[in-house]
Amino acid sequence: MSTLRIGTRGSALALWQAEEVKKRIRALPAAPDVELVIIKTRGDLDTQSPLWASEGKGFFTAELDKALLENDVDLVVHSLKDLTTILSSGLALTAVLEREDPRDALLTRDGGDLLSLPRGARVGTSSLRRRAFIARLRPDLQHEELRGNVPTRVRKLDEGAYEAIVLASAGLKRLGMGARISAALSTEDFPPAIAQGAIGVCTREDDTGTARWVAALEHTPTRVAVTAERALLRELEGGCQVPAGGLAVSDNNTVSLAAAVCSLDGKDFIRAQATASSSAAAELGQKVAAELLEKGAWRILEAVRERRRAAAGNNS
Repeated sequence: MSTLRIGTRGSALALWQAEEVKKRIRALPAAPDVELVIIKTRGDLDTQSPLWASEGKGFFTAELDKALLENDVDLVVHSLKDLTTILSSGLALTAVLEREDPRDALLTRDGGDLLSLPRGARVGTSSLRRRAFIARLRPDLQHEELRGNVPTRVRKLDEGAYEAIVLASAGLKRLGMGARISAALSTEDFPPAIAQGAIGVCTREDDTGTARWVAALEHTPTRVAVTAERALLRELEGGCQVPAGGLAVSDNNTVSLAAAVCSLDGKDFIRAQATASSSAAAELGQKVAAELLEKGAWRILEAVRERRRAAAGNNS
């Protein structure tokens, strides 16, 4: 194999992640050359539509998967939280890299935390999950749409468009912007997005040559944790734009998963957790999802789906 072609989005964070995969492959004995191929996704081209109102799945990944299936690239690198829980036919999640800090981060101009924000402060985020959990803790705050890559979002904060914004800690730290974090949000009160902080690398199922290099990057504890989390999300029948979060922790031969679903007004917060053997990570995710649904999470998720259908009708 002469050169491995890595498909990636062109944002600063996506390029950091692709360069990290490139560096790790090149460090392997007798590794091939590696080059990056930048691919624009629907999420990159449409920077105006609210993420929660976007139709279909794979808003930031579908074009990458298409390029992989059509042999335009040999592997693609994803923020794993963006990847659909059911992969396109013919693709495999060949490696999951070690997770960075999975927590959400609050950024403010004065360094305060969520509780110290002034009444009615504008908080920028396009995530329904983040909006719901913010509403639970601070129902008086105003939610404003926030799109763009990480540096763009931080710049909008600095320019005064918001009093605070919420971003993933992992992306900020990977881009050397960890010092901008005013407060890390507790995973108990503010469960992170499924697989947040993890990087996934996909290859074609029949491409054993590429898989050989990619599989060497696997971090087993992270794989176990995100397997439980992604099984949970798949059972809830939601993409990343549902007000649900969860975090699994893999330790020795066990994995523990805590997850929650929250209504958009923050008034209904449903939580569940369980522990299982690492070999039963997927079953653990299904079990916790079933408990959430049994406790009434289905009502919250149906309300979100109805909201999305209404938004699609208004835009047609």
